[in-house]
Amino acid sequence: MLNNSYNSRQEILSSRNFRGTIYSHDGLVLAQTVQTAQGQDVRIYPYKNLFAHVVGYSTKGRTGVEAAANHFLIQTNIPLADKAANDAAGRKNPGDSVYTTLDVELQQTASDEMGIYKGAVIVTEVATGKILSMVSQPDFDPNQIADMWEDLLERKDSSILLNRAVRGLYPPGSTFKIVTALEYIRERPETFGNYRYECNGSYKSGDIKISCYHGIKHGTVDLVQSFAESCNSSFANIGLNLDRKRLASTLESLLFNRKLPIELDAAESSVLVSEDTTAAQMIQLSIGQGKDQITPIHLHMITSAIANGGILQKPYVIDRVENDVGKVTKAYQPKSYGALMSETEADILAMLMEKVVEGGTGKKLSGRGYTAAGKTGSAEFGEVKGESHSWFTGFAPVQNPQVCITVILEGAGSGGDYAVPVARRVLDAYFQKRESSR
Repeated sequence: MLNNSYNSRQEILSSRNFRGTIYSHDGLVLAQTVQTAQGQDVRIYPYKNLFAHVVGYSTKGRTGVEAAANHFLIQTNIPLADKAANDAAGRKNPGDSVYTTLDVELQQTASDEMGIYKGAVIVTEVATGKILSMVSQPDFDPNQIADMWEDLLERKDSSILLNRAVRGLYPPGSTFKIVTALEYIRERPETFGNYRYECNGSYKSGDIKISCYHGIKHGTVDLVQSFAESCNSSFANIGLNLDRKRLASTLESLLFNRKLPIELDAAESSVLVSEDTTAAQMIQLSIGQGKDQITPIHLHMITSAIANGGILQKPYVIDRVENDVGKVTKAYQPKSYGALMSETEADILAMLMEKVVEGGTGKKLSGRGYTAAGKTGSAEFGEVKGESHSWFTGFAPVQNPQVCITVILEGAGSGGDYAVPVARRVLDAYFQKRESSR
């Protein structure tokens, strides 16, 4: 109830306390309140657009960390003597400060590497779920939100306030082959390694025909090659032979059509399968097309679970809360959601994703000073044939993974050509920083 914008208690606290400061993980100011000469409280965002979506704003409503941590930011836990002195002098008390898990340098790199594209980049620690970077573009300057507000209300087509990382819904394209492969492995745990398919560049079933990217003929492929080369024809063949009821159960276990366990306001991904799902729909679904919709954060969570032996660590962005004299009043610890898959299943998927980078569609991420695994996607959208969003989701290094990354660039084209290079440069920056800090 406290976070209800119309709650009178919030108004009372805001009148007595000025809003606390939001920091990066290493103490850089991301949002703070200053008083004007006229005694007005003004919220300042020093990095302007860079953290617009993940930190959010607290004027004209609240979003991002400003919303998730509102309870702490408007309260004060300063010593009673200080509070009494402020009350006697008619001064507001300083609200508690919130330290996030966000890394300014990594956030800047991710933003720079996205360039002109709309989309999102998410980076988290595999073992903890800490969100190190969350970029959404197009962005805005939260310092100007009050001035922009009326114009934004009039421009119904504007989506600059949308945090695409958690609220953007996209066709997953070939990244959904992670799910298709998992279901195939679950249904054939002893024989999936025997899979073979002869790809001639397209797949036809009745009146339905789908093609591999650019009509490439992959020849005879097993499951590993089908995944590494992202063979649509092979995965259409796999998908058409999956048990619909069991696939629906797997989708539920992977958090599709459900609220995600994350403190930020995230949309629900939607993939619906039933015994009434037609063959044509199964073919499209198996390659991440048709009516499939997923948020970048959801795909990221599935990927991080694979990197973590099947266990999902809940992503989180608030690390701790401190009062004005630096005393920690609340500390957040990593929390496990539980297993999205077995350790054996995670190991198999990790192996498949490693082959993608070693010599498949993600090979532009190979040859670095670290190993990596992942899955590319080129997700068709709209009415124009060939238009596609560029996806990559993966982790590094392959052994004892430290970091997970997901990239989507709207309308960019091939995942291997566009999203992978962005992921590579962000991962380079991550590992270079770790090396230099030793």
